[in-house]
Amino acid sequence: TMNPRAPQQPSLFELPQRPLSAVPKTPEQQALAAALPRSLHMGAMTWSYPGWTGVVYAEQHSERELAGRGLTAYCQQPLLRAAELDRTYYEPLSAASYAQYAEQVPADFRFLVKAHEDCTVARYPMHARYGKKRGQQNPRYLDPSYAAQTVVAPLVGLGDKLAALLFQFSPQADEQPERFADTLHAFLRALPAGVPYAVELRSRQLLCKAYGAALADAGAVHCHNAWTFMPSVLTQAKLLPKETRRPLVLRWLLRRNDRFANASERYAPFSRIVSEDPDTRAEVASLVSKALQNDVPACVLLDNKAEGCAPESVTLLARELARRMA
Repeated sequence: TMNPRAPQQPSLFELPQRPLSAVPKTPEQQALAAALPRSLHMGAMTWSYPGWTGVVYAEQHSERELAGRGLTAYCQQPLLRAAELDRTYYEPLSAASYAQYAEQVPADFRFLVKAHEDCTVARYPMHARYGKKRGQQNPRYLDPSYAAQTVVAPLVGLGDKLAALLFQFSPQADEQPERFADTLHAFLRALPAGVPYAVELRSRQLLCKAYGAALADAGAVHCHNAWTFMPSVLTQAKLLPKETRRPLVLRWLLRRNDRFANASERYAPFSRIVSEDPDTRAEVASLVSKALQNDVPACVLLDNKAEGCAPESVTLLARELARRMA
């Protein structure tokens, strides 16, 4: 059973084929899309928001209906050429499930897929949804056999539409940067070859030289994240080898020092920009434009909690990128 806290993305067992109607493309969106390299894939973290009616979706739909078929309208927006699969953090999916996602979008669309949390949580948090496992050590933590069989293998269903498999590490107790880097290195080296892997940290102390070396040697990339307590994406890039941002993977989640719950309350129902964050936008645009100018592909995902409405934030970021690259 899908966890109730997980974003309501499709169950995938009953996806009707009729696409949803999309808001008509604006001349500006089309011009921006034409001005930016096709190696840039921008989008949002999930797509099942009824508040996007009039922004992405032409008609009002329930969250459940958008979860099932929203991608068919979402991908018609010229600047929305990627999306994050977040429900995979809470439960692994089958290859057939991934294939049904892939069938809803065009060939040049890309998905960033979150790895199941059992790969990245050393000890289960003291939260009700973990039941009897609360507070216990997780035996699957950085277990390459579990990851390979349950998380990596089914990704074949996405084919070429996989941007990267993301291993997200939330802050955890007893973090020792060097030991973490060594364990992560062994884990990544043991995973199946030929799959793009990305790692996101939520603890700045883990962002050390050994971590960068581990990623570079394993052929994985760092997911630069604009998030509450992490250094800016530009600082993250300066601390790590250039190999760890080729391709560039970036997630813009929150304003610095903001909290997820606070941002959710302020910005819901995510139907418009509520509070612009030009400083973070400039940092993101600087890093992304440099990558594109050096022929490095970039996958950039934005959260509603960044400024209030992810699709509108994508448009603002696209304007800034087009200006910098003109």
